Amino acid sequence: MARLFYADQDDPAAAPLVERIVRERGQVLNLYGMLLHSPPVAEGWLAFLTAIRQKCQLSPRLRELVILRVAVINEAEYEFDQHTPFALAEGMSQQQLQALRAGDFGAFDAVERDVLAYCDSMTREIHVPDAVFDAVRRHFDEREMVELTATVAAYNLVSRFLEALRIDHDH
Repeated sequence: MARLFYADQDDPAAAPLVERIVRERGQVLNLYGMLLHSPPVAEGWLAFLTAIRQKCQLSPRLRELVILRVAVINEAEYEFDQHTPFALAEGMSQQQLQALRAGDFGAFDAVERDVLAYCDSMTREIHVPDAVFDAVRRHFDEREMVELTATVAAYNLVSRFLEALRIDHDH
């Protein structure tokens, strides 16, 4: 059960933001129901995560790969559940989903394994060793490296927010 009540979505002050969330996300998920307690934070969050998910050149498959891996490391089941359909739509198999949970990267190609090592290092140790950075860097240009790094960082933010406030799964 969530540690705070969800914000009142019928509050007239929140109406424009609620409409935008519904327009961009299809519904107000519990995550946004919590974020709406602070409209400026909710608005910034929406803009940032929309940029990460919809405006980056990083491949959608790699994006979903790191989102799911961050969710596993941080034990954020809400995040994993929300992104599983996106990962499957990007061609990830059920076997690969299970491999992510187990930390077994043998089910992934060389680029994906380097990306996963980078994700693990960023999430677990924060300071990425040169060898891990250099391995992933050879696959991407500067923009993609920034987008990959921002994606890992963004979804660490998401999982930490979800877990600290114990946000309920959406049904």
